Amino acid sequence: MTILNDHLFAENRRHFFARGSQALGLAALAGLLQESKAADVPAGTPGLSDFPDLPVKAKRIIYMFQSGAPSQLDLFEHKPTLESMRGEELPDSVRQGQRLTGMTSGQKSFPIAPTKFKFKQYGASGAWLSELLPHTAKIADDLCFIKTMHTEAINHDPAITFVQTGAQQAGRPSLGSWLSYGLGSENSDLPAFVAMISGSGDQPLYDRLWGSGFLPTRYAGVKFRSLGDPVLYLSNPPGISSSVRRGMLDDLAAMNALKLKESGDPEISTRIAQYEMAYRMQTSVPELTDLSGEPASTFDLYGEDARKPGTFAWNCLMARRLCERGVRFVQMFHRGWDQHLELPRNITAQCKLTDQPTAALVLDLKQRGLLQDTLVVWGGEFGRAVYCQGKMTPDDYGRDHHPRCFSIWMTGAGIKPGTTIGETDDFSYNIVRDPVHVHDLNATLLHLAGVNHKKLTYKYQGRHFRLTDVHGEVIQAALS
Repeated sequence: MTILNDHLFAENRRHFFARGSQALGLAALAGLLQESKAADVPAGTPGLSDFPDLPVKAKRIIYMFQSGAPSQLDLFEHKPTLESMRGEELPDSVRQGQRLTGMTSGQKSFPIAPTKFKFKQYGASGAWLSELLPHTAKIADDLCFIKTMHTEAINHDPAITFVQTGAQQAGRPSLGSWLSYGLGSENSDLPAFVAMISGSGDQPLYDRLWGSGFLPTRYAGVKFRSLGDPVLYLSNPPGISSSVRRGMLDDLAAMNALKLKESGDPEISTRIAQYEMAYRMQTSVPELTDLSGEPASTFDLYGEDARKPGTFAWNCLMARRLCERGVRFVQMFHRGWDQHLELPRNITAQCKLTDQPTAALVLDLKQRGLLQDTLVVWGGEFGRAVYCQGKMTPDDYGRDHHPRCFSIWMTGAGIKPGTTIGETDDFSYNIVRDPVHVHDLNATLLHLAGVNHKKLTYKYQGRHFRLTDVHGEVIQAALS
């Protein structure tokens, strides 16, 4: 135990430690349960006891976010009539004057670029899938495809921010943070919300995408790293034993508890809880990331990349292991889908990295009985345009951003399997039937987790905010 100088405090040492240990006990209890939030919640704001307020279908969510925007035309949207229109100008009646990015707005020509990849129907549901996704094709009957997702954002950063937080401007809480705030945690030794990143590309991914925004920071996602300790400062510094660190944390918690009583700042209680969580993760995280107990069949399923930290396959396997341990929300980001040029080569490489482990995660959850109460989502921030960006050849083309319609899929808890929702025109440019907005998707994810998206709010700067702003309808056609 470190020696605390008397001049730091206006009370005697014995009184300090009596109060400090009492406060530490309360803080540790709050950290263990992650359900005591009175200090964090302004008067009149719904508390944890209000949620879940709907039947819980999804005890946990895995969101496999494909950063950069996968081309729906080359993966999910079978548009056979385009082949006969190869190289023709996209009709103005299709474009309808819709906004273009600065990367193609100056093009004098917008030639139609059909996919070079073959499509087939799979499973009893007859879902159309590209030859690029042979493993996903095997689980087609487990999936619910949404072909008519749409968004207002046309550039990556605002579009990704919008999908994750419900607003194009930075500063709002992420989806995982809203769930952590509303529902708490099921495991006192691991965060309720974990984020992982894989892949490479020009588009940066900022911490705010898994941040808590104006919610208390205890609800932010914890990013797992691919090199060194999965979480920063997990290991004790050289020469510091576990018992010494425990004593340091006890002293620090006591001092923070005094400051909390003096100022009432909820971020201080958050800091105490985070220190305690970090200490517990010294045991829980190494156990989580130790794959020595996984049988060879695991790596046959996910692929050998699952042995390599930082790969998409490794992250998929970690997602399953996190779910087994009660982590509520796992946010995976895989970069590299921003294929403006040389799309056929680049998307082929991406699918080789992601297709097998994606399907493996779904199959693994299913065979372990976890898929029935785990919701899995796969998708990016927007889609890709039917016209070619740059030079088009018989074997090569690129595609610009297209927010008007794109495809995602969901599976697992509460989702109707073997379903396709929505229809686009022959160019996958405009929605013909059953549009689904990003706010609708987020409302549905909360609904399946047992939360009415209209009631989960937080008062900030005089206004009650929610993930879906003033929008969003649950996608009833996707529910089982």
